Amino acid sequence: MTIVVGLAPDERGLAALLLGNELALSAEEPLHACVVVAAPWPPSPDRLDAEYLSILDRGAQAALDDAAKRLNPTLSASFELKHARSVPAGLLEVAKERDAATVVLGSSPAGVLGRVTLGSVGNRILHSAGVPVAIAPRGYLCDPLTNVSRISVAYGGNSEDDLVVAAGALATRVRAAFRIVSFVVHPKAYFGGMVTSDAEGLVMNRWAKDNAKAVDAALARLRELPNAPDPLEVTVGQGDTWAQAIDSVAWETSDVLVVGSSSAGPIERVFIGSRASKIVRDAPVPVVCVPRSAAKEHAAAELEE
Repeated sequence: MTIVVGLAPDERGLAALLLGNELALSAEEPLHACVVVAAPWPPSPDRLDAEYLSILDRGAQAALDDAAKRLNPTLSASFELKHARSVPAGLLEVAKERDAATVVLGSSPAGVLGRVTLGSVGNRILHSAGVPVAIAPRGYLCDPLTNVSRISVAYGGNSEDDLVVAAGALATRVRAAFRIVSFVVHPKAYFGGMVTSDAEGLVMNRWAKDNAKAVDAALARLRELPNAPDPLEVTVGQGDTWAQAIDSVAWETSDVLVVGSSSAGPIERVFIGSRASKIVRDAPVPVVCVPRSAAKEHAAAELEE
């Protein structure tokens, strides 16, 4: 399988390339970097379209040439300039053709530096891909020799046990530490009333007990793996907002955060829900979004070994 990197001839391209390099190096998989050039529609009867496409092609080729110089020389890498009706459609075609293990994208240049921000292309890919999608924070930089040092999985309940098993098995395979992370946002005022400290305490205590039981069940499944991840950590991030809850957890530059797709969306697609989208938006490290079907298949395959 292949790590497919969607390159853009701007700052997004470098962040995606470096993250793709890190993932491919860690998983010992080949990397395929692709720049998609979308043809104008409807086509013009004169030569303006041809001249415009020629300019885009030169920019795309320059991005590919630069990418080849920045990758770890030990990687098996290939490069492609693809024409398609749209950038998302082109990347999805390449992912299918290359039997992609993961599609890697950069964040929108309009986003906050150091955070993950989805643009129109990222949103379309994220809700259409049938394979995991990795997104680099805006301005993400790492040395081409960097490997993933720790995989954290965002855990929200029993429905994500397969995700925990799949992410744990991946951590073992890439020789990374593994961590289960739960996030809780404190209750706020409702309809002009305030949640008292006593009521909040009751809510938090109940959540903590329920979450602890769910995590214990996930850990029990994780220990069924032939090679369970080690070291293994469980932590909870808390705050008045999602950003505060996520920032309350310690992060390292070579961390990767794994989130699962929403149970409300198609099982074979990524389609993240409101909770996952908030985690993705405030994540200070690269995020890998995994479709439920992929998590289930990977977990079953690992447990059968």
